[in-house]
Amino acid sequence: MKVCSVLAAIAGFIVIAALVTHFGFAAVMRSLSAIGWTGFVAICLIHLGLIAVMGIAWGALLPGVTIWAPIWGRVVRDSGSELLPFSQIGGYVLGARAINLAGVSGTAAAASTIVDVTLEVFAQLAYTALALGVLVYLRPGAAVAVPVAIGLAVAGLLVSAFVLVQRRELRLLDRLARILGRGWADKTAATATTLQAALQQIYRWRGRVWVNFLLHLVCWIASAFEAWIALRLGGVSLGFPEVLVIESLLYAARSAAFIVPNAVGVQEGAYVLLGAGLGLTPEMGLALSLLKRGRDLAIGLPPLAAWQLLESCRLWASRGPFLQFRSRNLKTKPRP
Repeated sequence: MKVCSVLAAIAGFIVIAALVTHFGFAAVMRSLSAIGWTGFVAICLIHLGLIAVMGIAWGALLPGVTIWAPIWGRVVRDSGSELLPFSQIGGYVLGARAINLAGVSGTAAAASTIVDVTLEVFAQLAYTALALGVLVYLRPGAAVAVPVAIGLAVAGLLVSAFVLVQRRELRLLDRLARILGRGWADKTAATATTLQAALQQIYRWRGRVWVNFLLHLVCWIASAFEAWIALRLGGVSLGFPEVLVIESLLYAARSAAFIVPNAVGVQEGAYVLLGAGLGLTPEMGLALSLLKRGRDLAIGLPPLAAWQLLESCRLWASRGPFLQFRSRNLKTKPRP
């Protein structure tokens, strides 16, 4: 899997270079300059607000936990998913680890992460369905509508099946664990049982589940507003419905290409292809994509650095007593 990810990333960088070369480096830079620092700061601020709201959505599944813990966890999750060279799953693990260190139990951190990610995917499907309706209204004969509808239906079935597994079928993990070995099985089966109980408890909080879903849906729609603002500042008079369609199908393409780290090349290619039929020039589409990648760096690097510092401090703190114990033993050990 790592080899595939590396090869996919290399291919993605080649795609970006080819697109920028084909449509003209100078033209892309002019489009980027047209958006300017004002547009860059604007999308950074809007995106930070969206991350905070998504953290609040996660916090709805963690009653009794201070709201800053899931917000911080969401920042770490997104930073890891967008900047580190592995799939989004690695970002999910970092986010769960972050709230665990903030005082949330490991089981609650894992269970809430699973449910939060699941509900966010459901919200994305609703967002894509909304955009598909807008696309059919704007372009009744759009060729992409049928494949998107089919993909939407398949994705909906898969996510629904995943929810069913979460709620009822984690006992399959227990059976597998018992086959693999007794000592390991007892520990793993107990963990799976505890996790399943935590998942079922979260799904019983129907009001909190709905709050999480609705907040994620609002954030998905607002993410299109973020791109629309950047384009308006760049002098592009594209309507919000068109931007909504482009952004929704873009993120659908990113989700489908999950094996490609950070959707390198996929995002740029999607902007070129989708924008062509909705009034967005390739140069501006590439500029917007590069602007988003710059935003991810600006927002993601400081939290990752802070995260690394916190983990390093924690590691040294845990090693301190061991090093002192070892030092005392070496001093008191009789020489031969």
